[in-house]
Amino acid sequence: MGNTNPSKSQLLQENERLRAELAAVKRVSEIRTTELLRSEERFSLAMRGTSDGLWDWNLATDEVYYSLRWKSMLGYGEHELENNLSTLTNLIHPEDKDSVWQKVRNYLTGSTGSFEVEMRMLHKKGHVIYVLSRAFLVKRRSDGKPVRLVGTHIDITERKKAEAFDSRNTEILEMIAIGRPASDIYDAIALMYEERHPGMRCSMLELHGNKLLHGGAPSLPKEYCEAVNGLENGPNVGSCGRATYTGERVLVENIETDPKWKEIKHIALPHGMRCCWSEPIKNSFGKVLGAFGMYYNHPALPNKEELNDLKSAARLTGIVMERDQAQKRIRTLAYTDELTGLANRASFYQHVEELTKTANRHNRRFGLLFIDLDDFKGVNDSLGHDTGDMLLKTLATRMKSTCREVDLVARLSGDEFCILVEEIEEDYAAKVARRCLDAISQPIELSARKLTPACSIGIAHYPDDGKDLSTLLKAADTSLYTAKENGKNQFAFYKPELTYKAEYRFQIEQNLREAIEKNQLSLVYQPQINIDSAKIIGVEALSRWYHPQLGQVPPVDFIATAEKIGMIKPLTEWVLKTACNQLVSWKKAGYRTIRIAVNISPSLFLDKDFVLLVKRVIDETGIMPNELELEVTESIVQTDSRNLSIFQKLKDLGVLIAIDDFGTGYSSFASLKHLNVDCLKIDKYFIDDMLIDKKTLTLVSSMIEMGHKLGYAIIAEGVETTDQLDILKKLGCETVQGYLFSKSANAGIITKLLDSNCWPQSWSCLMETHESIN
Repeated sequence: MGNTNPSKSQLLQENERLRAELAAVKRVSEIRTTELLRSEERFSLAMRGTSDGLWDWNLATDEVYYSLRWKSMLGYGEHELENNLSTLTNLIHPEDKDSVWQKVRNYLTGSTGSFEVEMRMLHKKGHVIYVLSRAFLVKRRSDGKPVRLVGTHIDITERKKAEAFDSRNTEILEMIAIGRPASDIYDAIALMYEERHPGMRCSMLELHGNKLLHGGAPSLPKEYCEAVNGLENGPNVGSCGRATYTGERVLVENIETDPKWKEIKHIALPHGMRCCWSEPIKNSFGKVLGAFGMYYNHPALPNKEELNDLKSAARLTGIVMERDQAQKRIRTLAYTDELTGLANRASFYQHVEELTKTANRHNRRFGLLFIDLDDFKGVNDSLGHDTGDMLLKTLATRMKSTCREVDLVARLSGDEFCILVEEIEEDYAAKVARRCLDAISQPIELSARKLTPACSIGIAHYPDDGKDLSTLLKAADTSLYTAKENGKNQFAFYKPELTYKAEYRFQIEQNLREAIEKNQLSLVYQPQINIDSAKIIGVEALSRWYHPQLGQVPPVDFIATAEKIGMIKPLTEWVLKTACNQLVSWKKAGYRTIRIAVNISPSLFLDKDFVLLVKRVIDETGIMPNELELEVTESIVQTDSRNLSIFQKLKDLGVLIAIDDFGTGYSSFASLKHLNVDCLKIDKYFIDDMLIDKKTLTLVSSMIEMGHKLGYAIIAEGVETTDQLDILKKLGCETVQGYLFSKSANAGIITKLLDSNCWPQSWSCLMETHESIN
């Protein structure tokens, strides 16, 4: 066999070859290391140059390297964040986490070929920054499995803010173009600049005359906006007040110390406002329309960007404000009578349509007053049309003064006018007509001539006299000609009986005040009889009014009118004094066992001086308090604590209190729980029916029994027959009054009844005495 072992020379050759290969590998490794170091150095320099943040995620360990720039971008120092994946997870905005991690998973699994995402991240100081993140995978050469994900973060907050601002600006321009309401656009402008400058709050004030009116301020407190709304502008009315006054920009660094805010800083400071910069809003001709204000909760002056935005905000708002005022002017011209400034025919038709819908929806009625000036043609013919126009303008102003703000006064044509009034109370249209007649008839001097104008008015009501405009106008026109045919300078309703009633009520209202002030009313009295003793134990005082022209005016008419015109208190005071003085006269004549009863209006129980009035009358007349009985209706004594306290004060005086017309109000029995009274007066309604209706008889019996158990005396009103009297006596009622014994009579007749010796003897004698006296 041959020798198979390598020779020494062969081993040396192999060794040299291996050394040469190792040296070659080392050289390649050194070259690659140098290239890698150079690449990393270039990458690092590139990152610094572009201000990008670098992160390097080890997919096997979830360790993450964050560069210093990455950390500082979010407000953190070099050693403040841990190098793990949780750091990144916690800093991504909660609303963006799911979408970001889904994109990461898609890239790692190869579903997408690249990774790029915009996301919001949380800054250390609490605000949000926008970040553009890009990344690439580092893989093993052998198996191609990813081992690292390396990426960059770029702060794109300013770009996003600019995009959002541009988008908002475009939206606002669209709102202007399509004619959205000015108030909506004002709010949108304010919010656009507030988003651009976190912490800023904006407002817009419109200048009307010299008053500042709230335009828009979506982020300012409602209380502040209400407080400044309506202020007069001036050099010391805050930043906006001065800016609109001078037409110049006003920058206030500190509201608390600046003299321009001295008078109104108490309005701003409680809401955290510490500085205010204001730019006057002007139209295209340079006229000041209002002011745009910017507020912060800390003292400051604007930087360059804020100052530019203040100017641009005022310019943009000026476009809206000028457009809005122009549109209002156009609408005014379209719906306003050029001569008088009143609503024109088009506006009148539109208002009738709206009022009709409202009336139908809420089951209401409204009145239409059709007004025509009397003999206006003579003014034009004798003094000229210019003088006629001056007269129309003056009378239009007078008509406006006779109505509420919600009533519409319109000029239809020539000397024809209309007034639309919603009926808030009975005869409201008639009252407006009366005021209109009085106002128009005041003398006026025109063209060196003294004139006494007059008008005629026709009144129709919706829906009573017409359910559409055409029918309603015809009814009003018909009633207008009725007024003219009756002599002019008066009003007439479409239905003649309404004219009479309205005139009658007006005459009552006109004359009642004088009648009360001059003691032109009188009192009559109706006896209250004790059933067992057959004696008069009291009298109820009742007011009467006889007027020379109107005749005997029923109490139901003039008492309601006294309530309406605010004369019920002096009327009641007169009744109390007169009745109590009459009682004193009877006592001096020897009748010492009777008391006087006076009806009291419910409205007086809310008068804080009513108790003092009663006490003063008692003291001045000298009667004993328990000789005066005040009668009140059941409705005011339900559960109102204010009424109950007045009841207690009256009881403390010692006067008696009776509930009049008991049983006709709501919750009659329930109200007894709250009362501190002495007597219940059963209403005539029950007395009339108790003989023919067993249920009514049961109710009367229950009232009497219950009243006695609660300690109340009982008086039955309206007793007219002996049968009624017999039943009441059997039921235990102790006192009665009514026509069976006496109608209401004057003091002289009552005195004769008191003088009669037959009262204690028998009811038949009482009846004979009554008939002989009457």
